Amino acid sequence: MIHPTPHPRARIWARLAVALSCAATVTFTGLPGLPTAEAAGKPKPGVPCEQLYGLSGSPSTSLPWNTDATRPPAQWDDYTYANQRNAMDGVTLPDDPAKAQKILDEAGNDPKKWPEGDPKKVYASYKRYLDGHNGTNEYGSFKGWLDDAYIDMAARRPRGNAFEKKVVKDLGLLGPDWICQEPVEYTDPKTGEKRYRIYDAVNHRTKELVEIKSGPNHAGEQGPKDRAVLSDPKYKDYRLRGVFGQPQNEETRTFYKNLARDYGDVGGRPRVTTYEHVSTPRATFKPGDYTARSTEFSVGGATSRGGSTGIVGGSRPTPADMARQMEAIRRNDPNGMRVRTPGGVDFSTLQLSYFGKPVKGKGVTYSFSADRAANEDAGWGGQEKSRLISDAFFTWLALTPEKFWVNLNPDQPDKIMDATFGKTDAGRVLLQADLQMKHDYAKDLDPRQGTGKQLSDAMRAAGLPCGSVVRNWIVPRPAKVRADEGGIYILDAPLKVNSEVSSVKTPSPNGECDLTKAQRETYQTLVRQIVIPDVEKKVNSAPAYADLRRVYSARVAAEYVRLQDRQQATDYRPVIDSDNVAKWPLRGKNASWTPRQTWGEYVKSFTKGDYSYPCGNGGEQKTCVLGGVDFSKAPRRNISKAEFRTEHRDLPKSTDTSVKAMTDSADDSRLLLLGGDTDGTLPSGGGEGGQSPTPTPSHTGGPTGQPSTPATHTPSPGGSSPAPGGNEPTAPSGTGGGGGLASTGAQVLAVAGLAVVLLLAGAALVWWRRRSSGGN
Repeated sequence: MIHPTPHPRARIWARLAVALSCAATVTFTGLPGLPTAEAAGKPKPGVPCEQLYGLSGSPSTSLPWNTDATRPPAQWDDYTYANQRNAMDGVTLPDDPAKAQKILDEAGNDPKKWPEGDPKKVYASYKRYLDGHNGTNEYGSFKGWLDDAYIDMAARRPRGNAFEKKVVKDLGLLGPDWICQEPVEYTDPKTGEKRYRIYDAVNHRTKELVEIKSGPNHAGEQGPKDRAVLSDPKYKDYRLRGVFGQPQNEETRTFYKNLARDYGDVGGRPRVTTYEHVSTPRATFKPGDYTARSTEFSVGGATSRGGSTGIVGGSRPTPADMARQMEAIRRNDPNGMRVRTPGGVDFSTLQLSYFGKPVKGKGVTYSFSADRAANEDAGWGGQEKSRLISDAFFTWLALTPEKFWVNLNPDQPDKIMDATFGKTDAGRVLLQADLQMKHDYAKDLDPRQGTGKQLSDAMRAAGLPCGSVVRNWIVPRPAKVRADEGGIYILDAPLKVNSEVSSVKTPSPNGECDLTKAQRETYQTLVRQIVIPDVEKKVNSAPAYADLRRVYSARVAAEYVRLQDRQQATDYRPVIDSDNVAKWPLRGKNASWTPRQTWGEYVKSFTKGDYSYPCGNGGEQKTCVLGGVDFSKAPRRNISKAEFRTEHRDLPKSTDTSVKAMTDSADDSRLLLLGGDTDGTLPSGGGEGGQSPTPTPSHTGGPTGQPSTPATHTPSPGGSSPAPGGNEPTAPSGTGGGGGLASTGAQVLAVAGLAVVLLLAGAALVWWRRRSSGGN
């Protein structure tokens, strides 16, 4: 029933104001948000939805929830809600206990004394929280409490209200029949008492009860009440609709599936259904002095802000740290009101998926992609992975192509890699990937099982008494991209493993085995057919090569930026070919790494063996160890506009949303997208403002490297070098202007001609631009 009152909208907003006041108090103490209360007495009646939210229009005659359904990806979008406390996500507290305590004591424990935007308000809230928990921070760190208590708890109610308004508007829950915040009276099956369940929207004419959640899960304590309502004879013809702003988690799916099973159909249609109205929430606020920003892809003093900032910043460095953080979140959020957490992201799969067109004096937008985490405790390591991608991007810009080589050759300890490249994480990743592939190749040769047994059987059938030293190297397959006037989408960047016969002077534990040229070629053919596909599969999918794939995606973006800077000066021009990587050094646990360490591991592997298994060599049983790597070419394929629209129709929209807030990929349901903007602010959209940092002006002179023309020949990876993945002593010389993907384990011909090959990649990018300009 609808019970009109003189000022229903004013009364509802007054009730909401009281609720918001309660939520603010809860935020100060770090306690969980208040669940939706089911009043002990008869609650106030609901209000027409259009009146509550100030909307107008005709009610919908067709709603999408008669069966379980999901909003079409092409319609996915975002919505805004106000939470000024996001502007304080950069507040820090010293690690030194004495200094931290002094700051807290100065702030006191009464947050009301300090205005919003003053860090002392944050510190006072934190002190009150600690005082109420015997000095123990269950979130594990001040940063954890700041993100998951102070900021997020203040966001829950405004975010929920904003999503409810969005659902009412988008689905047309308008007109006098749709009532919001409607109390539904039911009989408690255990006590026989009259109770009330307040639903977000109710239509007594169509007999529909609607529960709206901005996140992926239902509130557990509401489950028994929903069962009681559906069991009450008064509502035997009513249907329950669960509406969610994010794809439901497994617990929620199971809950509604069981309800649907237990309460059957009405008129041939299920009584209980769910509808995923997928929408990304975005907090609006005015950034200030205490707003967190990052240096991802930023130059000239500018900083980045966006969808990745809070998520990556909230990611913990270890699995144990992340598990503790998520446990604290769950304990203080029993109703699952938290919408997006780092725990939902598998950062081990993080890659760069989009980079906007750089324009001098303006920010550049970018976006990462990552798999959804299998469980919410998986979101650790985000800061390390995103920083690696950004650092690699700048490394590829700063160093000229002749430095993009690494070499693991037991004969050449003085030619491991360029000294400057060896001071970067990008160089470290390539060299360690080189070593990892040697290990994987050697393991795959075990004649007792798998590919090794297949190879051994094939060798026996071919009459080969033994194998020979083989050189393997990694090269990029054509990267599938869409480069147009707006930026570059990195759709796929697969890698390939090449292999050929080689030799070294350093003795191996396998001993000597003389084969004819024909026998060596036969052996090499068998290796390519039987062993290499498995090694290549590992390179493209195994976690051990994830960093290699990350820096490759950064290389694609860097080459795109080089091309754009050739056309017109960008803010990246002072970095390009500067030979200065001091801002992007080896970091964290790898800060003390040296190329010689990895080379030493390889020599030990080569001379003593990684794996012990029998292999025939002139009738004797030996321990077989072989391996090698190279990484020199960077082909690209820019797909046409028509192909892009057909295969990735919804990707641009998802990418645009990801710049502002982490979102579900409408292009691939397995992925999440999260990005940012290097000007430090976001599009206002719903009220976000603030001043953008002013980048340091770039010089306006000519490019530091001139465009080159394609070479008349390409290097042959099968040149005269005998090393398995090794370089000759003579270092390569470069052009200084092109820029291509780095090379690992390159031979003399591959390295000497590397710049030539990379220039071909530059020429390919020019071709992309011409095609895109032509409307393809």
